[in-house]
Amino acid sequence: MADRAEGSISIQASPKEIMAVISDFDTYPEWIGNLKSVEVLERDSKGRASRVAFKVDTRVLSASYTLDYAYRPRNAGVDWTYVEGTLRDLEGSYALERDNGDGTRVTYSISVDTGFPIPGIIKRKAEKVVISTALHELKRRVEG
Repeated sequence: MADRAEGSISIQASPKEIMAVISDFDTYPEWIGNLKSVEVLERDSKGRASRVAFKVDTRVLSASYTLDYAYRPRNAGVDWTYVEGTLRDLEGSYALERDNGDGTRVTYSISVDTGFPIPGIIKRKAEKVVISTALHELKRRVEG
């Protein structure tokens, strides 16, 4: 069974600026910890990555997997779905909404099924680390 986790953060940038970072998969190893490699396998008609292969190595999990990406209109975010790999399933999204100021509210959501049981306390800690890392490293990259 997949476990879903979600978190949000405000980033002082436009959705377009944030999507430029999110969709630049070639630079992910520079700013995403535990990510060993990324390879864009296919691009859509607009030149955006539509199928991407990843290799990650964490304390809890080492995995290789391929994801398909679907971009939301008007830089409102991106969704991904699992194609193949060493996991059972993986899906998620970045949703972007302008906040009341000059920034954008970014919500990161992920659902992972590793295919093997992980003790509850380790699973909850891993979820917090994944969400925090995804959001704070994105913020640092965009605002930095």
